[in-house]
Amino acid sequence: MTADTVGGVWTYALELIKSLEPFGTQVALATMGAPLSQDQRKEIKDITNLTLYESNYKLEWMDNPWEDVVDAGEWLLQLNEEIQPDLVHLNGMAHGNLDWGRPVVVVVHSCVLSWWKAVKDEEAPAAWNKYREMVQEGLQAADMVVAPTQAMMRQAELYYGPFKRSTVIYNGREQQQFQFGKKEPFVFSMGRVWDEAKNISMLAHIASDLQWPVYIAGDDKHPATGEVIELENVHFLGKLTDKEASDWLARASVYVLPARYEPFGLSILEAAMSGCALVVGKTESLAEVWGNAAKFVSPDDADELRDTVSTLIEDEFTRNIMACRAVKRSHGYTSNHMAEDYNYVYRQLLRFPMAAVVS
Repeated sequence: MTADTVGGVWTYALELIKSLEPFGTQVALATMGAPLSQDQRKEIKDITNLTLYESNYKLEWMDNPWEDVVDAGEWLLQLNEEIQPDLVHLNGMAHGNLDWGRPVVVVVHSCVLSWWKAVKDEEAPAAWNKYREMVQEGLQAADMVVAPTQAMMRQAELYYGPFKRSTVIYNGREQQQFQFGKKEPFVFSMGRVWDEAKNISMLAHIASDLQWPVYIAGDDKHPATGEVIELENVHFLGKLTDKEASDWLARASVYVLPARYEPFGLSILEAAMSGCALVVGKTESLAEVWGNAAKFVSPDDADELRDTVSTLIEDEFTRNIMACRAVKRSHGYTSNHMAEDYNYVYRQLLRFPMAAVVS
């Protein structure tokens, strides 16, 4: 299995690997993107069915990555020869067309072209044509393409299809990592305030109109300019450990992520498992995942966001109803469910490498 170390795919990969252990699945995890942090090393130390292989190769969505992508491919094929796995699970897309000699699953967690359309409201510029070509080749060569929502699968098929076989497997988290605490009067969010896709800046800018304080698990310094943001009623908490984030979620009454683009949203799931009322961006994928268990707002309408959050602050009954719905809905997105679905796909591919299309 491949994974990058710089985003949510890392969390997803570890959650899946741990949950595959009861099925007797051993995983050789090949990492790219950046060296592991000390916290990440602690996270993997007790995972008994994981063997780590580290690298620092650029990822396909980074600036000028293609020399690294080729070198990473050679490294991965060497590992493939050395380890002789039964099956290859890629969480990046550009290496799907390598000569693996065994069944290949490629997961579309997100992609630049669908991100660009959602965030910029235009098609990605010609500078991304090489990316489109490499990702398309990788996905079309895969024995199975997986996406975390039907909405993300539709986007993948639109930009890169058709695929040999495809299926949707929802992401999951382990409920035991999250708990209900005594809920306190504050609004919470997690992510970089400069991230256009997560759109947390809209929450930060309406915070002064809210009766409750807003806490954001993220940095108050711009990564490029070093400029510090100071906004009324907004408290930046910096980067939190998993335990610290879990503690904040347990106490938060309302979790807000007015995202423009979020193919699944692990942080929203964590908030739901922690009993928070959810306010999220009105996107196809989030509507699919959360149904009536979240309040949806237009990512372009700050007034709607302010009014929706204010209503939840002022109306304890509605807030509790929404929290209960979120908890109930989150039960469908556990790591055990995710592992069962992946195990089924793995077994099917190993038994019937050229079976009929799964939909």
